[in-house]
Amino acid sequence: MIRLETDYLVIGAGASGMAFTDALVASCDAEVLLADRRHRPGGHWNDAYPFVRLHVPSACYGVNSTPLGTDRIDRDGPNAGWYELAGAAEICDYFVRVLDDVLLPTGQVRFLGMHDHVPGSGGGHRLVSRLTGRAVEVTVRRKVVDASYLEAQVPATHVPSFSVSPEVRFVAVNELVDLREPASRYVVLGAGKTSIDACLWLLAQGVAPQRLRWVRPRDMWLLDRAGWQPLEQVVSLMEGLSLELEALAGARSVEDLFRRLEAGGRLLRIDPSVAPTMFRCATVSSTELGQLRQVSDVVRLGRVLRIDRERLVLEGGSVPTDADAVHVDCTAAGLRSAPARPIFDGDRITLQQVRSCSPTFNAALIGYLEATRPGDEDAKNLLCPPNPLPDAAEDWLPTFATSMAAARAWTAEPDLSEWIEASRLNIFRGVLHHAAEPRMMQALERFGLHVKAGMTRLAELSGQAVPTRPGT
Repeated sequence: MIRLETDYLVIGAGASGMAFTDALVASCDAEVLLADRRHRPGGHWNDAYPFVRLHVPSACYGVNSTPLGTDRIDRDGPNAGWYELAGAAEICDYFVRVLDDVLLPTGQVRFLGMHDHVPGSGGGHRLVSRLTGRAVEVTVRRKVVDASYLEAQVPATHVPSFSVSPEVRFVAVNELVDLREPASRYVVLGAGKTSIDACLWLLAQGVAPQRLRWVRPRDMWLLDRAGWQPLEQVVSLMEGLSLELEALAGARSVEDLFRRLEAGGRLLRIDPSVAPTMFRCATVSSTELGQLRQVSDVVRLGRVLRIDRERLVLEGGSVPTDADAVHVDCTAAGLRSAPARPIFDGDRITLQQVRSCSPTFNAALIGYLEATRPGDEDAKNLLCPPNPLPDAAEDWLPTFATSMAAARAWTAEPDLSEWIEASRLNIFRGVLHHAAEPRMMQALERFGLHVKAGMTRLAELSGQAVPTRPGT
């Protein structure tokens, strides 16, 4: 049996595990053993469908030390005018380069791929090879870092919760690119980001909107990507934040708040006649929204229970389907909405969201705090309140509240404020640099005018909302 020692055992070499490790070793001399069940870093991106792209700019995704992409603004296509969005192949290559060219050369990081983590007795840890069965006993001198707590569930690796008749043409979204024969209809199953991507890809391949059916159990509030741009377009973020606070300050109810957020362009919906009940931080451009609205055959009868040769059976009824239709599975849960845990808890760190919709920034932030405040657990937890991933529409409120509380706490820490301002993962980087510009001045003035009343009203509205977040 092989025995290893390390300061930190990071379980999971996905985006969060990589971002944490990168920030940790950049700020201290700790040794890290990075373990993953896959053969290379990148986590769920290794299993993603080929046409998936980020929903946030590449400019603020990945690890702190290494740019992803070239900070280019797209000149054509559905993302025209906004910062580039990396695809799956580029992201996988990026994380391999980060490991090989940045982390391993430090001498502080070792990578053990194709190994499952098995907690041992007495606080020990065992990594078991998927290829040989060989066990590696790991002694952890400082902490175990769980980078898999919010691991994404993707179509290629999940098992559908419904049955499918053998005669039905049924594919995971990954397999769309492998189809060899056209279908009479494409039936997209799911309500989240993956189903949006599937519809947009099929339309981009020339499939007529009339040949698409979208089985959408819930409608989703979406973010306008134009309002979530970094760097030279960072004014869009401050304008959006100030509009959100203005909406909160004037909201008479939760329902009224969402009306105001929509009127201000902060939230979008595909069907103006249907009230969304879901929010997952997904973004769309105005072009993409227009394309999605072309799909008029939308089935809202709840989740799929069974697909027969000629009938789709759902929770609220059934609809006929074609024998030649291709049913596209987009029902995997995506990022896991799990109950909040203390991020820093004794000899364990559990990577979670802090600022909403910023997964790698949060992981890097946690890594920096661990490196610079090794013995101050209470202070670190005050700076990193766990912020469960939103699911229901009402989750927008606690998600926003936790993000604002964390940001307020960060301003009291000079070194942390300096690190955040310099971090390439910080989508708000550069706000003060643009403070003298007219649009930014107006946004900052609106922010100052409404922040107190908005946060007060947020607390009041949170008491009206039905608690739907995990663990509540």
